[in-house]
Amino acid sequence: MKIIQTICCISFTTMVSYSASDLPAFPGAEGFGKFTSGGRGGEVYHVTNLNDAGTGSFRDAVSVSNRIVVFDVGGVINIDERIVIRKNIYVAGQTAPGGGITIYGNGVALNGDSGNDIIRYLRIRMGENGEYRKDALGVSDGQNYMFDNVSITWGWDGTVDVNGSEIDNITFQDCIIGQGIDIVAHSTGGLMQSGKWSVIRSLYIDNETRNPKGKGVQEVINSVLYNWGADGYIMGSTEGLSEANVVGNYFIYGPSSSSGSHITGTTSAFHVYGADNWVDDNKNGTLDPYKLTDYKTATVVASPFDYDGMNNVMPAAEAFNYIIDNVGGSFPARDAVDEYLIEELRSYGKKGAIIVQEGDNGIPGNVGTVANGNPPADSDKDGMPDEWEKKHGLNPESANDGNGKDLSEEGYTNVEMYLNELAGDPVVFSGGVVSTREKPSSASQRNLLSSGEAAIVEMYTIQGKLLYRSDLKSSFSSSGLSIVVEKNRSGHVLYRYLEQQFPR
Repeated sequence: MKIIQTICCISFTTMVSYSASDLPAFPGAEGFGKFTSGGRGGEVYHVTNLNDAGTGSFRDAVSVSNRIVVFDVGGVINIDERIVIRKNIYVAGQTAPGGGITIYGNGVALNGDSGNDIIRYLRIRMGENGEYRKDALGVSDGQNYMFDNVSITWGWDGTVDVNGSEIDNITFQDCIIGQGIDIVAHSTGGLMQSGKWSVIRSLYIDNETRNPKGKGVQEVINSVLYNWGADGYIMGSTEGLSEANVVGNYFIYGPSSSSGSHITGTTSAFHVYGADNWVDDNKNGTLDPYKLTDYKTATVVASPFDYDGMNNVMPAAEAFNYIIDNVGGSFPARDAVDEYLIEELRSYGKKGAIIVQEGDNGIPGNVGTVANGNPPADSDKDGMPDEWEKKHGLNPESANDGNGKDLSEEGYTNVEMYLNELAGDPVVFSGGVVSTREKPSSASQRNLLSSGEAAIVEMYTIQGKLLYRSDLKSSFSSSGLSIVVEKNRSGHVLYRYLEQQFPR
């Protein structure tokens, strides 16, 4: 244990400065897509309506490369045609007011015109009216993709398919991939079989098969598979070499799950490092798993492959609780579909189905009601609210400061600093100021917060590496300045501040 002393007024110069190529997409980005830069340095585009197309629409926003996309509206965008997201885009769904953004009616494509894209806090729900035998999210080309807190459901062919010859470096973290519709007897989570890919702290749910079907260099870390049908995680199903870290996961059978199907398709060419994986196959309404030790005909290796996702692994039990609280488009709020899926998961085998069409869920309008809201004033349209700019010494009447780097010694632009802080990332401002949110003056004050008391305390190095989580009941051996992040039980950030640790 450590004795903690809080630093109230901090100024220091020992900061990490990244080159443009090794700056994470945002603090907390992990996996093979970690260094995706998105729209960094590009123009800011405001989505001002929920129209399918035209000026101010989401389709128009992502039709031109080199953009940061922010939202002045919340709600459901009903689309007829598939949307292609171009290169070098940061979709900042965390900026949507009200209940966030849902795209419904068809899918999203990332192809030869795409690449280096960051997608955060978005819901992509294709459904029965989508294009025949297409994916809810299809990645067929391009390198460097970061999907963070994205909820993807109701694909015809695959819910998420990563399948092409030039694909590389993809991360899905804190995502939901669920309910591939069985409208043509092809309900799947999807293919992950091109390039290097990471699935971290994510949920596969209610897909008949391919949860995922994984080939090549891959990592599935701290994730949950629930209520698949014939196949859970298909490990390769090929004689081509695969090298996988599979660590800290739960395989939980639901009403649709066939016996002995949590991993299938193994061959000796599938090399797996497996640790802290658990199987609950009794469907009894209680989470009471046994440890996974049998990887069938896969080749089990003794040491993990040197992949980025191994750097911040949680114990599986803690990752499960994290997933319950955080996965999907959970900020500013979860929608009715994600709440429905999480309720299924929490039934521990009692609830769940492979649906034929999205109406089978019985949710009004299929996607429920997603509220609109009022965005904060942004006079110069640079993606940063006026009050936030004033607080940080920027000019709310000049759009020229959005791409400046006044606030970060690591290399993030000013508008990125706002977007990342809004998402709850452990951002560090120049001069050691960690956040505009101040530490509460007392425990009693903290307990009076309407959003709930701090239930989780995390500590990070200044570089953003996780040192400690209070709910893991573990100790750490670092000394010096650390970022402290206090969260409520829903995982939303209440406070960030710097502390100095002194070894006892």
